Amino acid sequence: MNKHRRIWLALACSALAASALSSPALQAQNELLLQRLQQVHKLDDAQVGRLREILRRSGFAGQGNPAISRHPQTPEQCRATRAAVPEQDDLPAFERICGGPDMAPLYNPARERPDQAHACIDQYEFPDIPCEYPAVWVKAREAAQICEAIGKRLCDAHEWEGACEGALQPPDYRFDLARGVDEHTAVARMRDAHNRADGADKHWSYGPQYQRGVCATGSQKTPGCEGGGWNACGSNTYPAGSFPGCRSALGVYDLNGNAAEHMNLPLTEAQMASTGSLTLGVTEMKGSWFVFDAYRAHEDWCRWRAPFWHGSHVLDLHSHANYHLGFRCCKTLPAR
Repeated sequence: MNKHRRIWLALACSALAASALSSPALQAQNELLLQRLQQVHKLDDAQVGRLREILRRSGFAGQGNPAISRHPQTPEQCRATRAAVPEQDDLPAFERICGGPDMAPLYNPARERPDQAHACIDQYEFPDIPCEYPAVWVKAREAAQICEAIGKRLCDAHEWEGACEGALQPPDYRFDLARGVDEHTAVARMRDAHNRADGADKHWSYGPQYQRGVCATGSQKTPGCEGGGWNACGSNTYPAGSFPGCRSALGVYDLNGNAAEHMNLPLTEAQMASTGSLTLGVTEMKGSWFVFDAYRAHEDWCRWRAPFWHGSHVLDLHSHANYHLGFRCCKTLPAR
């Protein structure tokens, strides 16, 4: 990232944080979110304290600007919708395999059983609670820190793609294309090779054909929201899991629609979160967001990899955040 862009991002983030910190409503909203996280995910006080400090330092991470966000569904409506759908029989097995609620094993059903998975992924966008609004305005760095604080980690790109397509494939990163070049060139080369290899067999989380109305994609932008901004763009998301049909074959929701998601894109083998890296690679935006029925801004099939939009190292202090970008976590399972 060049010097001028770093300065611009720093100033923009400072302005956002100052604006958001003046809102007692955001602080109150985050405290309620922390209470629900502790209750549902059985977090201890130390974990909650670490999450509170990450949110405090950010100044604007949370479920959107409470003053202008207009959600198209309430949590109560979400719960009513989900109550009308038969409960999935795999949920108790998932919790046993993953060691906690609301996670799904990552595996390939063609050759593995769920209990042979080496990792799990959140079934819902963070906070990974059914019928909660997803957290947004979170930098990639903060997403990684939040996952770590609760005993998880940020997912690698291929893990998210496997969760979406319904079958985890081996890592296919063309690290040879990244050697000896700058990050923008490396990402472009790797992305082009990957998308050429997978573009002939496109799948979405719900099936092999793109469909409108299946996922949380029918919301609207705030009037006057153009390039983004805390005071201009509401996070007009749906509660997580509001659309039972927007569920992948591995049991993961909202991979298309609702919030786009930060993931880790390794440029070397040493940057793979799935093999234990703590340094991580660069940012990758996965999925689509809440207005895609009306504004299909880019591709969103499961294995599509995006250009290096607002790109940085995942752990860069000035990694990107905005009103429709969230994340979900993965967890490496103990060897069995």
